[in-house]
Amino acid sequence: MCIKKYFVFLVGLLGGQYAQAQQDAQFSQYIFNGIYINPAYAGYRQELNAHAFYRDQWVGIAGAPQTMSLAVDGNVNDDRVGLALQVSSDKIGAQSQLSAYGNYAYRIPLGTESGRLALGIGAGIVQQGLDPGKLDFTNPNEPNIGGAAQHMLLFDMRAGIYYSTANWFIGFSADNLTAQYQVKNKPLAHFIPVSKPHYYLTAGALFPVNDDVMLKPSFLLKDDRGGPTSLDLNMFILLKEMVWIGGGYRTAVHIYNKPDLQPGLTKSSAAVAMAEVFVIHELRIGYAFDYALNKYRTYNNGTHEISVGYYFRRMDNAKRTSLRQVRCSYF
Repeated sequence: MCIKKYFVFLVGLLGGQYAQAQQDAQFSQYIFNGIYINPAYAGYRQELNAHAFYRDQWVGIAGAPQTMSLAVDGNVNDDRVGLALQVSSDKIGAQSQLSAYGNYAYRIPLGTESGRLALGIGAGIVQQGLDPGKLDFTNPNEPNIGGAAQHMLLFDMRAGIYYSTANWFIGFSADNLTAQYQVKNKPLAHFIPVSKPHYYLTAGALFPVNDDVMLKPSFLLKDDRGGPTSLDLNMFILLKEMVWIGGGYRTAVHIYNKPDLQPGLTKSSAAVAMAEVFVIHELRIGYAFDYALNKYRTYNNGTHEISVGYYFRRMDNAKRTSLRQVRCSYF
């Protein structure tokens, strides 16, 4: 089966991400809402919180990835239990994926006065699709699956752990834990790579410079045991508790040998610039721009990502976390 030329080129741009197995969608503004990578983040901010983002990757290339997601989370049971709903859509060439997850987190006071350990789990449905109209079948010996778009439904689970204080955090999570075990008797699985488990390790800290400026370095290590391991290094500045300004560097790193990884892949690296502004206390708007640092940067106009978040303020202000803690903690 031969993908149309633009999609073949796109797969080359991915640097092998889809050669071995479907990898999770790449995006940058997980920094502003950790629920996207860790279910243990559900309810962390102690306010009902809605957050959405849209990512247009490698602008100018037909069939390039487009990702959008909406997450709503809050807490109950005297802030000990967090609940979250997350829905997302991801498209790349002829492939599409829709997913919806419900997330549960239980939070335990631990260590320092502000220390909290959260254990999280999520369960959901993933619909993967393929549009044969975007495929060319030029080899007569290969199967032709022409016709209407086809879909398959899979049940999936995710889990995570997250510990934080007022000054630092660390978290570990995994997703796509069950989907791969359900495709044995699904014909469409021969044409669509199913996501394998992904593992996320993240940590960071908050350093006050003065009353108006705070620094927040962080990192994210992402691995699926098949494709390239990805490392994000980020640095942000918070100005007057109103504006986040910063950026990061994303690159593939070699941590351990992967026998199934295609040799000679172009190393995927990018520089990321990001900002988030609190227009009012309840409303915040973020933007990120990714610029590829390898030879494929000349074939596209970069990657744009925009996000919008809204806090629904609680009536029991005495129980609320301080504004600084809400805005500065985690992502």
